[in-house]
Amino acid sequence: MREFIQLTQQGIRLAEDRYEAPDWSSGCTPEWLAAARALIERLWICERMILVLVGPELHRLAWDYAGAVNHVLWEDLGGPEAAWDHLRGPMNVFLNAAHGELG
Repeated sequence: MREFIQLTQQGIRLAEDRYEAPDWSSGCTPEWLAAARALIERLWICERMILVLVGPELHRLAWDYAGAVNHVLWEDLGGPEAAWDHLRGPMNVFLNAAHGELG
């Protein structure tokens, strides 16, 4: 669970790096692309481990949150504020459910 949360945060930071570039396309440097691909692969593995270790209800929420992180990495949503709007709901729902499950 901790690794999943760490990876989602790292994904958010990578998306912010891309949005801070002069334009969306120039933010996709070879280094950024390699980091994003490696991160998203690890994130999907952690998301699947939530299914194995916790169960389908929390897994669905992890899937939604990981999907939102994936989306802000690869799709230009128009700026960092729009990206945060896209992430906020799935992030909060997942974190609250994880707390309920594990807390």
